[in-house]
Amino acid sequence: MRVKCVICDSINELDDDVPLAKKLRNRPIHTYTCPECYDRIAINTEKRLATGNFRFFRTSSPVDEEF
Repeated sequence: MRVKCVICDSINELDDDVPLAKKLRNRPIHTYTCPECYDRIAINTEKRLATGNFRFFRTSSPVDEEF
């Protein structure tokens, strides 16, 4: 399966048996980011968390807290 990164527009190949490929096929709302962009975002998020001025909300719904 050919996929395109939404950030850098690089085109990559995914095996059809990978769970990510199935998720992208069955739910078009999900987007693909290449490993380089994903790591870059993770590093930048960790830097912002370390400053103390950034609040990281893991869930968007108060209903999720009950579970």
